[in-house]
Amino acid sequence: MQNDELMIIEKHTENLRKGFHVWPALKYGKIRAMGDARWTADLLLATWEQGETGAPPTHELEYRTGASKGGFDKLDFNFLPESQWLPLDTPFDLSVSLNKRSEGQKIVIPIPFYGGGMSYGSISENIMLSRAMAALKWGTFTSTGEGGYPPSLVPYKEHVITQVATGMFGVREETIQYAPIVEFKYAQGAKPGLGGHLLGDKTTVAVAKMRESVPWVSLFSPFPFHSVYSVEDHKKHIDWINTVNPQALIAVKVSTPIDIDMVAVGSFYANAHILQIDGGYGGTGAAPEIAKKNIAMPIEYAIPKVHRYLTAEGIRNELTIMASGGLRSAYDIAKIIALGADGCVLGTAELVALGCTRCANCERGRGCPFGLTTTDPELQQLVDPEWGAKRISNLYASYVKQLKDILRKLGLKSISELRGRTDFLVYRP
Repeated sequence: MQNDELMIIEKHTENLRKGFHVWPALKYGKIRAMGDARWTADLLLATWEQGETGAPPTHELEYRTGASKGGFDKLDFNFLPESQWLPLDTPFDLSVSLNKRSEGQKIVIPIPFYGGGMSYGSISENIMLSRAMAALKWGTFTSTGEGGYPPSLVPYKEHVITQVATGMFGVREETIQYAPIVEFKYAQGAKPGLGGHLLGDKTTVAVAKMRESVPWVSLFSPFPFHSVYSVEDHKKHIDWINTVNPQALIAVKVSTPIDIDMVAVGSFYANAHILQIDGGYGGTGAAPEIAKKNIAMPIEYAIPKVHRYLTAEGIRNELTIMASGGLRSAYDIAKIIALGADGCVLGTAELVALGCTRCANCERGRGCPFGLTTTDPELQQLVDPEWGAKRISNLYASYVKQLKDILRKLGLKSISELRGRTDFLVYRP
């Protein structure tokens, strides 16, 4: 690493300690050593800037794609000729219904995304608060992840999804009753078949109390739920939640096995409302590289497979499909909807808007040096929840502007019209 790059990083760290949340790299030039093929330096900096301004960058930063030479980075939109674009003042509808069944409460989010599960222990409580406050402002949701439900989230409970995962950490009757949506996490795309792992260094006294475990001892979430080996077992799980909270919608998070279409049908007949299909591009530094790159199916293959199969079965319009796992931009969101999803679930992008540099230090010692994926009491103070909520909200605002612009250039007035429109996509060799 060159001296000028070291100077930029040192300056950034110094500013964080002082409470100045800025990217000096924007002032001094891009850091060539930062990022990777999926999250390039441009994408990292552009996402940070969107958290600052609420709009896509107006200068040379590439904010739409990465440089992975595959996946979303090879897909592009075949926009209409400019003469056929809709007027700028066209009212666009970005809303998504989270319950397409005839029974149960109707929940509609005004934007086609919500925040994915990040557990207490993997991220700080301040980050959880930031995400919940942003969800409240936009009328959408954020998920607790599997680490329990901190009391500070209760004022935002109408916008918080309670997650029930295989470790059952922090799962309580009252937190299920808080939730408008309860999410079962059967698998995570970044490490399917491996379960979860929180190292002992991050299992502080506060985290252990929330998870009802022993401080400073590593915690493992098994794979799979050892009470679920069939669709009938799956339905018993959903019936359990319906008994505790009859009003709650049921979301099911799964990875992308080769028979993901069969998994989707099984969840539908078990009475789930939302199926979250999680690809392998997401995850934090806790996910092994060998798992992320070699297990399960890429999300851009899984979503159209499920969309086509459910359509053929005549039940596509009765199950909401949300995609997750490494969606980095408004263009990724639009592409996955064109491939067949109803909407998507965001994770890493929100952290990047708060200062994540993808250093993969999430699980080590005190965790993230920027106060994001840490349980250290001092490092947590680097992120003020009000500041974090504003930045995530600004990122959402930028995505909304870009999604409306994409619809306008495709001649569509609603995000639902984009679903499954693979004819709008082209592959760039």
